[in-house]
Amino acid sequence: IVRASGNFNANQDAETLYKAMKGLGTDEDSIMKLLTSRSNSQRQQIKAAYKTLHGKDLVGDLQGELGGTFETLVVALMTPPILYDVTSLRNAIKGAGTDEKVLIEILSSRTAQQIKDITAAYRQEFDADLEEDVTGDTSGHFRRLLVILLQASRQQGVQEGNIEADAQTLFTAGEKNYGTDEDQFITILGNRSAEHLRRVFAAYMKLAGYEMEESIQRETSGGLRDLLLAVVKCARSVPAYFAETLYYSMSGGGTDDQTLIRVMVSRSEVDMLDIRADYRRLYTKSLHSAIQGDTSGDYRKALLLLCGGDDA
Repeated sequence: IVRASGNFNANQDAETLYKAMKGLGTDEDSIMKLLTSRSNSQRQQIKAAYKTLHGKDLVGDLQGELGGTFETLVVALMTPPILYDVTSLRNAIKGAGTDEKVLIEILSSRTAQQIKDITAAYRQEFDADLEEDVTGDTSGHFRRLLVILLQASRQQGVQEGNIEADAQTLFTAGEKNYGTDEDQFITILGNRSAEHLRRVFAAYMKLAGYEMEESIQRETSGGLRDLLLAVVKCARSVPAYFAETLYYSMSGGGTDDQTLIRVMVSRSEVDMLDIRADYRRLYTKSLHSAIQGDTSGDYRKALLLLCGGDDA
């Protein structure tokens, strides 16, 4: 967990980092301990101080000295949060094939204001329209729901009068009849507020006898299914959604380091304590022990520092 340290001195930190990289060999330990104990805005100040003192780009120097997943993690830590999201989205769209997982994770979990900031920063950074890039790279109902999420215009609060009607519409669109009316799922799940949806899910459970997630699993497929599930999970609890995302990044064959890094870095100053609590509740072991067992070296040490204590 990253805490802004009280007696922060950007020049001093810049010197510490310079010394850690000077001469033969690199003091990875010092770099890691320093960067994980500063907030992102403090890291930006250190970056500026480093340039002023040494006339060099700190991130470039770090990349020259470090390698592998540890380097990827350090570069992520040095990137301002909105820019980090924007770069992740750009790479997901412009890489070989679309990385749907990244689009789903970011667009379903960020607040309306964050989505607006992301859209503006994307235009500024790449001189391109995020919505156009997303629509050019996706199709069908999946694309339609992504576009709705990019509008960042969910209704506010709970519409008491619509709870039962929304539950009924979802039931009719899926479980009740043969075939699925995806449009209804997209409209309701894409436009209602999280607190309204939580009430709809409870009403739906009474009506259908299934959790919303179970119906989505059965009634939809592919990218749309993954996106609808993420939207439902985030409406229920964003930290629980990320606890699950972290769990799956470290289970099965091999570790999905891109996801592990992206979540640990982007949530480190947001809701890491809640994610840790949900992880323990859902998987009966601590996030700390999962990282411990699934990673190694400086990369592991840095991730454990970001995670904070062990909720053993």
